[in-house]
Amino acid sequence: MRLFFFIFLFLMLSCAPNKCGVIIAGSTSVQPFIEKVAEHFMEKNPGIAVNVQGGGSTAGVQATINGTCDVGASSRNLKPSERGLEVVLIALDGIAVIVHKDNPIENLTVEQVRDIFAGKTTNWQELGGLNSIIIPVTREEGSGTRASFEDMIMGEDVISDACLVQDSNGAVREIIATTTQGVGYISVGLVDDREKAIALDGVKPTLANLTTEQYRFARPFLLLLRDEPKGDVKKFIDYTLSPEGQEILGSSGLISVNKVASD
Repeated sequence: MRLFFFIFLFLMLSCAPNKCGVIIAGSTSVQPFIEKVAEHFMEKNPGIAVNVQGGGSTAGVQATINGTCDVGASSRNLKPSERGLEVVLIALDGIAVIVHKDNPIENLTVEQVRDIFAGKTTNWQELGGLNSIIIPVTREEGSGTRASFEDMIMGEDVISDACLVQDSNGAVREIIATTTQGVGYISVGLVDDREKAIALDGVKPTLANLTTEQYRFARPFLLLLRDEPKGDVKKFIDYTLSPEGQEILGSSGLISVNKVASD
């Protein structure tokens, strides 16, 4: 992980801010959504290139602090040790627990999910499912999705080292789609018909349930800045928060900040 982080910073330094357009780096959960916004922004502003890269929320925070990117992306709130950055809330997302489509399980309690990822429950039959082992899939250290899952689901328990570790929402989704014993967690906005999102404590992770807060497992999608945005960076931030930018995020499965503000 440490080697990956230094490679990521090297790539960042090889394309310093203000020399390659607007450079955005960080959360792989925010990445696909902000890429959509960037595509539309560049169509309207052909003279401004927006380069969106992953690396994870923690890497995005560090790249912002170090000035190796123009804008950081995080799918979790900042830790006390990370305070001091300008924070822009662009949308809310939910954490969905997903299983294979053939898995008969439709609902789990938060405690049952916690016990699975802590390694205390290892067979689906213990939860009313088939007699087969459970293969839990988690995200890597430094992932904002993992940090949110730990905060909202795991509590004081620790994710077991026996869990399979993947470095993106997409990688988790692909494994669950092809592994009947699997269970993982991804952004609600990225759930599709290749897997099944189950209910937690009887509530499905739908956009409607997130908006009304019936589904409690929501998290912020943030853009991070060292200082007040200026020039091309300000243009991009303003576009992201504009009705058009928010419509792009909302139609992609997120809760727009306009919707959050009106509730």
